[in-house]
Amino acid sequence: MSDTPIMRLAKATPPGIGRRVGGLSDRAIAWIFVAPSIALLLAVNIFPLIWTIRLSFTNFRVNRPNRDVEWIGLENYRDILTDSDTWLSTQATAHFLFWTIALQVLIGFTMAYLINKKFRGNDMWTTIIVFPMMLSPAVVGNFWTFLYQPQIGLFNYVVGFLTGADPSSFSMIGDVALAPWAIIIVDTWMWTPFVMLICLAGLRSIPDSIYEAAECDRASKWRQFWTITIPMILPFLMLAVLFRGIENFKMFDLVVQLTGGGPGSTTEVTSINLKREAFERWRTGYASAYAVILFVTVFGLASIYVKALNKVKDR
Repeated sequence: MSDTPIMRLAKATPPGIGRRVGGLSDRAIAWIFVAPSIALLLAVNIFPLIWTIRLSFTNFRVNRPNRDVEWIGLENYRDILTDSDTWLSTQATAHFLFWTIALQVLIGFTMAYLINKKFRGNDMWTTIIVFPMMLSPAVVGNFWTFLYQPQIGLFNYVVGFLTGADPSSFSMIGDVALAPWAIIIVDTWMWTPFVMLICLAGLRSIPDSIYEAAECDRASKWRQFWTITIPMILPFLMLAVLFRGIENFKMFDLVVQLTGGGPGSTTEVTSINLKREAFERWRTGYASAYAVILFVTVFGLASIYVKALNKVKDR
């Protein structure tokens, strides 16, 4: 037998350690490998969550840590649920969620349906379409802020060319009515390719034999679309809605880069409001309660949605 490095390492292992390792069960060995990951998960995710829940019942302020911290119970939660600013930011978030998800699913499914039809240059166009989702949200925000400039922005000139309006007569990120739509347009541009890829995977998972059988039964293309394509791709559409809904509910960086929550508080979504409570007003206990409410809301809605998704998949 050749004297390989592995053999030399085995010979160098003390006999006592070798016997103890050799006597371990497969379950014990598995726990040895898994334990570091579990410890890291507890340190990075579970402990901060428990600490946040604890702080949510206090009046702790991180800029005054030496001040006596008082246990105030559910007062932070009561103040949040009765605060008009909270409900305004929730309304802005709901508006943002509804329109971004609706547009991304509609456009993403349409693009996937068209790309699924084989044509020359299919792969090239697919690569070009998915390019926006490869960029950082900070880069996208800066890029579109330049495009939205009334004087030199390309977006205003395109709108002016199509409608005949003066390009400098409106500001997408400075107008109260247009600012929410400015964010919706950018997020739709950036993440529609993600929805398209999910829908494309669903379309390509449908066996061709089903369409061939439908054609034998003389079903029209429209009939095939509604009775075969839509039912079989529905779980993929719902999965895309779940992913984008969770991500857009906590949208932060793109909004900060484009509008910073303005003008006024028109685009102040819940994540922006939470950031201001925590790092501008320094109400750490209040912000912790706010974070817990958002976590419970997203977790609860996602759990209900996943149950509905499983029922659709099991049909």
